[in-house]
Amino acid sequence: MGSKHELVVRQAADRFYDALNAMFKGDVEPMKSAWSHADDVVYMGPGGSIKVGWSKVLKDWESQGARKLGGKVEPKDVHFTCGEEIAVMYARETGENTNIGGKREKVDIRVTNLFRKEKGGWKMIGHHTDLLAGIKG
Repeated sequence: MGSKHELVVRQAADRFYDALNAMFKGDVEPMKSAWSHADDVVYMGPGGSIKVGWSKVLKDWESQGARKLGGKVEPKDVHFTCGEEIAVMYARETGENTNIGGKREKVDIRVTNLFRKEKGGWKMIGHHTDLLAGIKG
């Protein structure tokens, strides 16, 4: 274990991945408690867009949830850097779900997640993933 905050940040990350997998089934509600609702949150998903501010981030998650992609994604090779009020999680997301074209596909992407200590606990303030062709290991 790293810093004294790592355990609670890991719990916040677990809440996010539970929320992400619920979103794949069409339930966006858990995302609302996993994320900060601040104007400075940023979501940079595998599609390449950049959403800044909770209202835009939530709208994107709602759009994805409406597609009901199914499947499951989980983090592996997880590493944390934790400060007193900010924490960063580096990992790979692996699993399987349905792409926008309706085809089942494997997911194996790198991810950087940012968390901030706020009233009510550690909340996600940034999620950045990219589909990286040709990257292995």
